[in-house]
Amino acid sequence: MKSIRHVIMSGKPRLIALLLALFSAPALASPADSLPGASVESLLELARNQNADFATANHEAQAAAERVYPAGALSDPTLRTELRNFTNRGSDADPNLLPSRVGSTKYTLIQPVPFWGKRDLKRGVAEAEASQASGRVKENWAELTARIKTFFAQYYVVAQAEKLTRELLDLTVHLEKISRARYASGLVPQQDVIRAQVEQTAMRAELVAIENEHHHVQVRLNTLLKRPAMAPLAEPLKLRPLPPQDRLDYGALEARLRSHNPQLFVEEARVAAATKNRELVYRNRYPDFSLGISPIQVGSKVNEWELMIELNIPLQQESRRSKEREAQSMLSAAESRRESTQNQLLADLAENLSALESARRVEILTRDSFLPQAEISFKSALAGYENGKVDFATLLDAQRQIRKAKIDLLKAQADEQLRLAEMERLLGEDL
Repeated sequence: MKSIRHVIMSGKPRLIALLLALFSAPALASPADSLPGASVESLLELARNQNADFATANHEAQAAAERVYPAGALSDPTLRTELRNFTNRGSDADPNLLPSRVGSTKYTLIQPVPFWGKRDLKRGVAEAEASQASGRVKENWAELTARIKTFFAQYYVVAQAEKLTRELLDLTVHLEKISRARYASGLVPQQDVIRAQVEQTAMRAELVAIENEHHHVQVRLNTLLKRPAMAPLAEPLKLRPLPPQDRLDYGALEARLRSHNPQLFVEEARVAAATKNRELVYRNRYPDFSLGISPIQVGSKVNEWELMIELNIPLQQESRRSKEREAQSMLSAAESRRESTQNQLLADLAENLSALESARRVEILTRDSFLPQAEISFKSALAGYENGKVDFATLLDAQRQIRKAKIDLLKAQADEQLRLAEMERLLGEDL
């Protein structure tokens, strides 16, 4: 075999390039390293760039922002041309449509001008509506992040439950071997072996249900990420840490909700829009104007100029009063909706804060008391069964207690993550 040095020296450029690429290229990352799902942060980053609903809200907000300038701008002027005496009556000329060959031609440029302050009010309404659209973007993102955080917690819990069930299935297989050995020695009845097998069958059935739930959660996450439903996700590594206790003071959280909640921001913008619209409707009591200038052409020369001012007369007072009452009612409705939304959000915050604290206490009790006690009980039952002092039913019951303790621990952690996600949705920011 030729050496690398010999190949290089032989003057084969393609081989040289290939060898240089092989020795200089970095190691390729494994496909699993690039998959989202190991942490909730990887999912949120992907959702910000790919979620269709969030993109829709962003586009609508941009469209609303583009409506602000036109709302306060003057409307386009109008150009009017009048051919006077185009039949050329009183002269020897034939009828004509050329401006220089008629009796006279009048050109009128008309610019509508609204009453003072109306343009600013229209711009204010459009700005408030743009603020609503911007708030809906924040609201959409808050809801999206809450859903992703919740689904990720479910994804983690399902993965851990599957792992736990497989471990306990292996343990049950081991217990079956022990019962078989004791049955072969005539120390226990055959019923112990059969009960171990029944327990294994039940666990395998639970595994099927867990795998199905794992599939459903994966599909939900992929849908939010705009990925194919069956696209693979990385194995979840850990849940988000809970905030320290000193950051869960209700008074401080209430203040943060009032100042950062996206729904309240939208309602405040709606009230601002309704206020500006009411002022605009009241301003319609005053007339709008049209200003015009008209050069008059006779033959090929312009020898006269005219100025024109036109205004509408606001005589339909009953119609305007109805519109004013409508605008006032819409403002009152917006203020009531804002108050109702704020009360409901504060109630939801208090409820979720209490539920988070309860879930935290359940987790501590399960982890520090229930689970250690269940493990000690199982070890004692296993030793007693091997010595013939405890029956197999007691051993299986001790095993089920371990499984229940670990499942309860996972449920408490999932409930904590759910409540934390809901509180962060209400606050509009991470804790």
